[in-house]
Amino acid sequence: MTRLSLRRAIALLAALIPASVALAQTSRPDTTNDPFRWLEDVNGERAMGWVRAENAKTMAVLEKDRRFAALYHDALAVSEAKDRVPYPQFLGGQLYNFWQDSAHVRGIWRRTSIASYRAGASATWTTVLDVDSLARAEHANWVWHGADCAQPAERRCMVSLSDGGEDAETVREFDLATRSFVNNGFTLPRGKQRLTWMGEDTLLVSREWNAGELTTSGYPFIVKRVVRGRPLAEAVEIFRGTAADGGYGVSPGTLVDGTGHSVTTIVRPLSTFEAEHYVVRPGTVVTLRMPLKASLVALVDGQVIAQLSDQWTLDAKTLPAGALVSFDAARAMRDPEHLAPVAIYEPGPRESVGGVNGTRHHVIASLYENVKGRVLFFTRAANGTWTRRTAVLPDNLATNLVSSNPHGDDAFVNVTGFLTPSSLWLANARSGSIVTVRTSPAKFDASRDVVEQLEATSKDGTKVPYFVVHPRGMKRDGVNPTILYAYGGFEASSIPSYSAVLGKLWLEQGGVYVLANIRGGGEFGPAWHEAGLKTHRQVIYDDFAAVAQDLIARKITSARRLGIQGGSNGGLLMGVELTQHPELWSAVDIQVPLLDMLRYEQIAAGSSWVGEYGSVANPNERAFLASISPYENLKAGVAYPTPFIWTTTKDDRVGPQHARKFAAKMSAMGLPYLFYEVVEGGHGAGANLKERAHTSALEFTYFAQRLMGDASLTP
Repeated sequence: MTRLSLRRAIALLAALIPASVALAQTSRPDTTNDPFRWLEDVNGERAMGWVRAENAKTMAVLEKDRRFAALYHDALAVSEAKDRVPYPQFLGGQLYNFWQDSAHVRGIWRRTSIASYRAGASATWTTVLDVDSLARAEHANWVWHGADCAQPAERRCMVSLSDGGEDAETVREFDLATRSFVNNGFTLPRGKQRLTWMGEDTLLVSREWNAGELTTSGYPFIVKRVVRGRPLAEAVEIFRGTAADGGYGVSPGTLVDGTGHSVTTIVRPLSTFEAEHYVVRPGTVVTLRMPLKASLVALVDGQVIAQLSDQWTLDAKTLPAGALVSFDAARAMRDPEHLAPVAIYEPGPRESVGGVNGTRHHVIASLYENVKGRVLFFTRAANGTWTRRTAVLPDNLATNLVSSNPHGDDAFVNVTGFLTPSSLWLANARSGSIVTVRTSPAKFDASRDVVEQLEATSKDGTKVPYFVVHPRGMKRDGVNPTILYAYGGFEASSIPSYSAVLGKLWLEQGGVYVLANIRGGGEFGPAWHEAGLKTHRQVIYDDFAAVAQDLIARKITSARRLGIQGGSNGGLLMGVELTQHPELWSAVDIQVPLLDMLRYEQIAAGSSWVGEYGSVANPNERAFLASISPYENLKAGVAYPTPFIWTTTKDDRVGPQHARKFAAKMSAMGLPYLFYEVVEGGHGAGANLKERAHTSALEFTYFAQRLMGDASLTP
């Protein structure tokens, strides 16, 4: 399976976000005294009337600010710039790219040859699908979600389109040769669904086949075989999970390499970070005996490549958590009980594996050492062991794998830093060579800034690294306006990256930016994440507060000039820090957040994250959730800084309910706040470039008001 997608993260909420939530359905929290439950009716007339009124109040404060128009202009200009690096995906011997600019707000899917791409700005692109034109023709608000293409021919693809950016998708078969949707081709109506090809005339699909056949978190758990020319009603079931599986649902997938091998699998989540893996054989589906905390990431020369989040013990040998391993695909098909894995790479205590891709004969991996990136090539020797070589790349920058060629040995690598515009490098895993092929022009003046990596000491003595981007020669007098960002969950790593919007709208204005590598993330492997699971989660919040206190102690900033920012799980982090340490901040930017932690399991896909947060069905976990839940811990009369709370109506992952209720409760308590809800955009900042630029401009106007002004302005 080839996936060409612009899905964001969260990737940031992790690849496996399943849940053990059967108990949660029988032990719901008492919310009868919650006066704001009516705001959970996402599209209800009363709730949407409240949203429109709140948006109008916030726009009167932010859009009317003298700085907003210029910030919006700059945000839109850098977002729509035509000289950005077009990140390519190998497909069918050509390079494909999804592109958005001022002329293509929703975007175009396009292709070019490898030779043409290397010509730089003069590359000749052919538009394959124009999403703007399609949306106009079909009177729909289509948002591109990617394409799954059949291999090895890679001519037919299943294109996923979302209404306004929600996770639910409509999926239709597309012909790359004719650049058109296939008449009477495969079509999957709107829903949260997963699919993979098994030949050009067969799909495996996980979706809501009959009304109500979804997990408690709203995702599919039944996989059926769909045959070309036959209606969906005649699809044959081959696998069934349970309604308690949760997460992103039971998912079929196919690993294909460039030498003719393929393995079709089914992943069944059991808990947020545990999943059973199955292999699909003719007439049967059987279990692969491997750790529940592991992911299958590539197939190279008949070897399945897996990334471990838990140790794998076989006889007297133990492969550690965080390792990259391989096992033989043919053997797995014959004898899935005895896989005989071999180590490819075992990271040290301050190392972690980022992305992993496969070329025809090699594995390429992005690795991090103390949150600084490097790229390694791995080659399998005749005796079954793996050798390695390190790519020669600039030091102290982040590295990300973009795509690799399964039919050759080439791969694209992105290299970036806070002040270093992203550059695209073409690596050859066979020779070890790597050369720059594209470099994004600078979008802000970084000549006056520098980057430092510092370290704070958390409450329990743990050393927590963080990056500071600040003006060269900055006075350490405590008056520097500073934004502190972190995520801290789901084993998702926060790494340096070049953000033209951040640079233009904040750094160029003299602001300081801080990225904290707190526990809960994956910067130092699975143990760094697991340290903050469930009732141990307070260490994540202590880490963040420790970084803030360290910034203040070093006089980089002060509470008066310090603002914080985070989204999704990071939005929960913001809510906790607002309620636990109101004295440390003057601005709190709460993006698409979880905030009501006693009801999160009943909102949108919340029940899928029990393995991360815990469940109210467990008395100890409920008590802890009550102790940290921002919604529960708001108190009247406390001098909270004025937060900016924003969400989107079409967020069907976290849901807008959290942000709405939190703002409404602050209002009832007479506490100052700003609330904004984008009516589209899914779990993000908007459905297209203009909406996302608008949201960014609102955020940086808010930070300018609170940190660069007199901080006395309230709504």
